[in-house]
Amino acid sequence: MTSEVAAVSVTGSRGASGVVLGLAAGLAFGAGGVFIKPLLEAGWSPAAAVLARISVAALVLVVPGLVALRFDLRPLWRAKWTVLLYSCLAIVGTQVAFYASIARIPVSMTLLIEYLAPILLVVVVWLRTRRSPQRVVLGGSVLALAGLVLVIGPGGDLDVLGLLYAGIAMVGVAVYYVVGARVDEDLPPVALAAAGFVIGAIVLAAVGFTGLLPLEVEWSPVELLGMSVPWFVPVLIVGLISTAFAYVAGIAAIARLGTRLASFLGLSEVVFAAIIGWILLGEVLSVIQILGGVLILAGIICIRLERPALSNGAAIELGVEPVPTTGAITQPR
Repeated sequence: MTSEVAAVSVTGSRGASGVVLGLAAGLAFGAGGVFIKPLLEAGWSPAAAVLARISVAALVLVVPGLVALRFDLRPLWRAKWTVLLYSCLAIVGTQVAFYASIARIPVSMTLLIEYLAPILLVVVVWLRTRRSPQRVVLGGSVLALAGLVLVIGPGGDLDVLGLLYAGIAMVGVAVYYVVGARVDEDLPPVALAAAGFVIGAIVLAAVGFTGLLPLEVEWSPVELLGMSVPWFVPVLIVGLISTAFAYVAGIAAIARLGTRLASFLGLSEVVFAAIIGWILLGEVLSVIQILGGVLILAGIICIRLERPALSNGAAIELGVEPVPTTGAITQPR
């Protein structure tokens, strides 16, 4: 009995810390746009802005990553395919595709498509297991999606290529959650993030120097929150807070909460982005947007209320058919 109580206590503690980390990651991600926008307005290309932010994150996390690994790189090598997938799709692909998409279609539409990733995960698991998700999961998905529509308010002319880029960003976000849930226990979150940023920076720089993605920078001061600051100020802020911290906190949250719940919790980024824009940029939230935020939170709560799948033995004793888990999707390693 004592061991069972201890197990429940540990699970509850991990769940609470996972929620805190997930919300912290959402806040850090949501704040990134405020600091990236001045660089883009000053003449930075999207690829250059992404390269700058992940390079800063790589420099900050490389030593902590090595320390977490105890300077033993074998866990990274064993998870080489996971790390490569995480670097190229979850980091570089998602960010570059997002910036490329907003150049062609409204930002609101890009965000809506990108944050369909949790719905994509539910659908893929549904197809893989051939079992319908629980009603509370389906209901939470509908509520969260409806909330996103209200918060973002998509509209405007559409562009096929812009939609394609947004779809790539959506897949990248889904990969981010799946990889975070499938990573080996002997590969610490900070090590995975550090390796992802280092490899991602190398890949993006190589692609940029080929001319496929323009790497255009402007070294002059930029306007940030009504002040003229050196260009490296927003780069450092985005690199340290909205990249290094956000990714590490996000991976740690996924490890504690699981893929689906963490992915729905990640929807808080949209809410935080709206709140930060309201406070720092004077963008007043409408009643409809506030209602959308409430629906998103309600969807997250519904996902949290999902009943755990019964084991085969327990299911037989209760006279019902065993239900397979709808957890993380297996990825190549």
